[in-house]
Amino acid sequence: MTEPLDPALESLLQQAREAALHSYSPYSGFRVGAALRLATGEIVTGTNVENVSYGLTICAERAALVRAVSQFGPAVRIAAVAVANLNQAASPPCGACRQVLAEFISPDAPVLFPAADGLRAMPFSAILPLAFDMKLK
Repeated sequence: MTEPLDPALESLLQQAREAALHSYSPYSGFRVGAALRLATGEIVTGTNVENVSYGLTICAERAALVRAVSQFGPAVRIAAVAVANLNQAASPPCGACRQVLAEFISPDAPVLFPAADGLRAMPFSAILPLAFDMKLK
């Protein structure tokens, strides 16, 4: 990303970086934080929590989402996401996180994450164009 970040996204990214400081990652050492800006303006953060079995590890994005639902209820809607890590490595949301976020996020919500070529911001619909959707109409 070559253009300057929107100040609101920059603030969200800083909160994701701060959340990464609380990571429980004794196995991989990969410390990730996520910050969600809800449609109400509230900011909710989460960090990755590893487990020795790896499959039971929870990513920062899902940790933040679970916290948001726990605090504000199932009607939460996500307006923006920022992901950061303390390892200077690319870390877009994984497939599981993308699908879980899809339940609560606007298709045009920006998702900011470290990519191989620097920070990247993309609308959610671009990072998960064919989300599994069974919402009742």
